[in-house]
Amino acid sequence: MTWSGCPGRSRFRFRGTIDVDQFDYTVVAGFGLLLVVSVVAETALAGAAFGGFLLSLSVWRLYDGRPWEAIAWLIWVGAAVALVLTPAGVAFLVLFFGSLLCGTAVLFASRFNLLPNIWTVDRS
Repeated sequence: MTWSGCPGRSRFRFRGTIDVDQFDYTVVAGFGLLLVVSVVAETALAGAAFGGFLLSLSVWRLYDGRPWEAIAWLIWVGAAVALVLTPAGVAFLVLFFGSLLCGTAVLFASRFNLLPNIWTVDRS
């Protein structure tokens, strides 16, 4: 990350890339399959399948040593819970869109290395 611009008028510019691995391709394929299931099945069934898929993604990322991404996927489970429980009115909007927004923020912050390393222990 670098700061660029003139003195007194600086702006933040990120220079970096997001590494895409085989797991990311699995996620895209899984979401595509869940999209097809959501058209055919009931909302509660599709939400339960979505939640199970997200939980498995979280475990895979935790096992891979990426705890922040695992937390992001767990936050998105809240969106799946909202689809299954379907609370009335504003509660649904807050639970569903709040989970999506927070999960997305944590996922991108993790991918751009903006969050602290909580996985390794410095024993010096």
